[in-house]
Amino acid sequence: MHLYVKIKKKLAGFVLDVEFEAAEGVFALLGSSGCGKSMTLKCIAGIERPDEGRIELGGRVLFDSDRRINLPPQKRHAGYLFQDYALFPNMTVLENVQAGLAGAVSQRTKKRMEKREMALEAGRILSRFHIDDLADRFPDRLSGGQKQRAAMARLIAQDPEIILLDEPFSALDSSLRWQLEQEMRSTLRSMKKPAIFVTHNRDEVFHMADTVCCIEAGKSGRVTSVRSFFEDPGTREAAILSGCKNLSAVEILGPSRLRAVDWGVELYLRKEIPPDTRYIGIRAHAFTAAKEEGSDNSLPLLGAEVLEDLFEWTISFRASPGGGTLQWKTAKTEAAGPSLPERLYLDSGKIMLLKGEQR
Repeated sequence: MHLYVKIKKKLAGFVLDVEFEAAEGVFALLGSSGCGKSMTLKCIAGIERPDEGRIELGGRVLFDSDRRINLPPQKRHAGYLFQDYALFPNMTVLENVQAGLAGAVSQRTKKRMEKREMALEAGRILSRFHIDDLADRFPDRLSGGQKQRAAMARLIAQDPEIILLDEPFSALDSSLRWQLEQEMRSTLRSMKKPAIFVTHNRDEVFHMADTVCCIEAGKSGRVTSVRSFFEDPGTREAAILSGCKNLSAVEILGPSRLRAVDWGVELYLRKEIPPDTRYIGIRAHAFTAAKEEGSDNSLPLLGAEVLEDLFEWTISFRASPGGGTLQWKTAKTEAAGPSLPERLYLDSGKIMLLKGEQR
């Protein structure tokens, strides 16, 4: 199953303009609040109508503005998991799942499933999500994690061709989120269908997704593997979304030499710097203690301030007098505090070259 999306829609303050393709696996749309990622999901599902463009799933055209095609949601065979899970409040967990089954059977075969057969199948789905003991409960008596499992069970019962997940972990606490991330990841892998996962959380992307695309102010960026995205976000905004703390505008001084304007230091690379590079990014864990002062990319540790985190130390420092601050994170191996070297070394291979408008 293959999804193709190329749509535009005018929203308050900007125009949503996205284009991407997704196949089997988990595809993440990563972006800050209000960037248009949830609207993109709703356009795929048929809840919202784009102003122009085309949406195609497995060879079926779901929307085409030129040909005036706009299939209603019930004919798109998309399973949508809302942020609030949208369980039917007047139905028990079992009845919610049976409703999903009834809709799926009706759409695919135009027949009704026998009542006993439906109850057995719904029971199997509830057992798969470990909520068979909650079958007779109504949604208002469920915890956040139980609601998510029930909503996923109803979604699976619909047997959708594509799964759409709108920030499914946003209402959960951190301890429950980790467990449900693993459960959902396993479920999505077993279904072998495209799953579009909307989030603003870079950790969820790293844990859940196979591929990722950033949406910045309504415009989609490149599609890349998750590992490639974190190694090379490509743009300043994408680097921020990926969790990068150290960002500086640059002045290119030579083929492989640049000046980090915000930090007041020169840095060297082992490769040629693209002429459209406007910023660099450095992960807080990329620094190591320098062995000798004269080595390339050896930075002084000036005005260091140490903050203790639960499992590591965060050191704020400057690399030049009057320069902006950088952040260095190191594992907490000494309870009394980290041993601070005079200088830090930065491997040029860990300098991320970024595009973007100069600010």
